[in-house]
Amino acid sequence: MPNASPRCVRRGSRALLVGACMAIACKSTDAEPTASTPSVTRVTEPTPSGAWENLLPSAAFAGFRRVPIDPLASKAVWQVRPDGVLYIDGVGAKEMLLSEREIGDGRLQIEWRFLPVQPATPDAAPTYNGGVYVRTPLDGKSWVQLQVARAEKPPVVGDLIAQVPGKAERVDVFQTAPSPQPAVGEWVRYDVVMRGPRIELSVDGRPAAVWAECPLLTGHVGLQAEGAPIEVRSLRYQPL
Repeated sequence: MPNASPRCVRRGSRALLVGACMAIACKSTDAEPTASTPSVTRVTEPTPSGAWENLLPSAAFAGFRRVPIDPLASKAVWQVRPDGVLYIDGVGAKEMLLSEREIGDGRLQIEWRFLPVQPATPDAAPTYNGGVYVRTPLDGKSWVQLQVARAEKPPVVGDLIAQVPGKAERVDVFQTAPSPQPAVGEWVRYDVVMRGPRIELSVDGRPAAVWAECPLLTGHVGLQAEGAPIEVRSLRYQPL
């Protein structure tokens, strides 16, 4: 074969040099991260193990139990309207309505609103109070409540309170941000995640109270009647 010309030799050397640089670049790209490389921690969202289930009672209230806090009121405190909305006449009443079904980890979604109430006397302030129960035993002696209340100080909308075994005093888990304090007549959505001892409450998509030490890992879902008329148009559950 004839000897290569100087120009061909230079071209061949340049090609070898470019190839070597590309190999070095590829190797540095595939290298393992060093100690100075920041790591990203991803939070795993809970994976549902089933579909959403409607927990609102029927007009017959089959599978639900009234549980007294004060003696049960003699009037119809709990009423299911023709459109399926649950009406709670809490004026002059203080009691629970608990589902007889026991549940564990899962998501809960509740949509509720206060209705206008007439104070007992013209100079008295109206009472707006109620609650949503989770992880609550069916006798109501221990309970975990997502507070539903308009007041000047906590517990108010977005707070969590509980009376549980092993705690002589009531457990108060108050949100750090100001309460949303929805207007009377405005629909409010509570989103709850219950996983192990951790209970997370969001109000209209905004994180509110978080309790990471609930000793009750299963229990019953329910509502409280206390002092105010309330409507509930959605109460549904999704197991995790």
